[in-house]
Amino acid sequence: MSATIEVVCYKSKVLANNESPLMLRITKDRKLKYSSIGVSVNPALWDFEKNKPRRNCPNRLHIERLIADKIEAYRAKMIELQAEKKEFTATSLHERVVDKTTKRTVDEVFRSQIENLKQTGRTGYALSHQEVYNSLLKFNGHLNIYFSDIDTVWLKRYETWLRGQGFSENTIGRRFRTLRAVYNVAIEEKCVKADYYPFKSYKVSKLHQATAKRAISKADIMRIIEYRSNDFYKQFAVDLFAFGYFMGGINFVDIAYLKTDNIVDGRLIYTRRKTHKLIRLPLQPTAREIIDRYQQDGAFFLFPILSAFHKTEQQQRNRVHKVISKVNERLKEVGKELEIPIDLTTYVSRHSFATVLKREGVSTSIICESLGHSSEKVTQIYLDSFENSQIDAAMQHLL
Repeated sequence: MSATIEVVCYKSKVLANNESPLMLRITKDRKLKYSSIGVSVNPALWDFEKNKPRRNCPNRLHIERLIADKIEAYRAKMIELQAEKKEFTATSLHERVVDKTTKRTVDEVFRSQIENLKQTGRTGYALSHQEVYNSLLKFNGHLNIYFSDIDTVWLKRYETWLRGQGFSENTIGRRFRTLRAVYNVAIEEKCVKADYYPFKSYKVSKLHQATAKRAISKADIMRIIEYRSNDFYKQFAVDLFAFGYFMGGINFVDIAYLKTDNIVDGRLIYTRRKTHKLIRLPLQPTAREIIDRYQQDGAFFLFPILSAFHKTEQQQRNRVHKVISKVNERLKEVGKELEIPIDLTTYVSRHSFATVLKREGVSTSIICESLGHSSEKVTQIYLDSFENSQIDAAMQHLL
């Protein structure tokens, strides 16, 4: 099956100049690959039926020539591959053309990667990439540079600038890991030679700061769980803290997406959104009581965090962020009232779950050193690999 190649006005994205980018869209085997052609137009000046600029569009002839040249380059490469009987995908066709005709800038690769992440539904990663893109833009003034321009000296200057902005070590580390990931994409797409890779000498691993301990004693945990308030959000915060503690340190995002069908034969069964590991835990009596307290007839989710109103992933992310902020505010208030030695957050519940089991002598093969270790996936793998009876017995130590 041949690929279709066309340039479309991506009107769902509006740039600062109120224009929308023109994107090359390659379609093959029902899979799409988008790539910016480096030009934007006002949607009002684009004929969406004929898929070309209107007569009154400024630089219309230039844009049409650019579009024709881009499409011709892809069609020529496609004919070449077909003549050689070589298989190709929308992405590989794009990469072959880019390799031959285009030297893409940091700006172009970053924007393309952000758009691809959005297209594949990975909005969280798209947002983190956008954050780094904005940071780099502020640091360098523009990103119309090539990846070969980003050397060790450039990276050190960026690190110094970030420190001057007051960012923490871990935040700086995250920014550099994202930049490194995009650089790797640039290498894969033949935008820069691997010989220029600066992260062989500039070690991102050094940008790490140990996280302060966030566990509290079992006695303090019980005081929080037994706390009662007439303030809905304050009580809701305490109940979610308790639910997280009794249910394997489940984090807030996973709690938000729990549905009635996640409860099967007295167990809570769900897939972690972050690690995609399947978790099976015995539904503790206190956790069951908390669920019953908030369960509403016809409700899709177990807790009143998300609802049918929140249809898109972005709406859901915004809602979860809003609620967790309120919950953590109330938890901090509760912690101050009870004179808990650290600021309470939903993560304290998660961290304390592991620490309490460790202090009770539960094997670190079932619960690792704590949830603040270097890889959270290790803990999830261990939890997932043992028999239900072993996990059930371990969780009896929570009370």
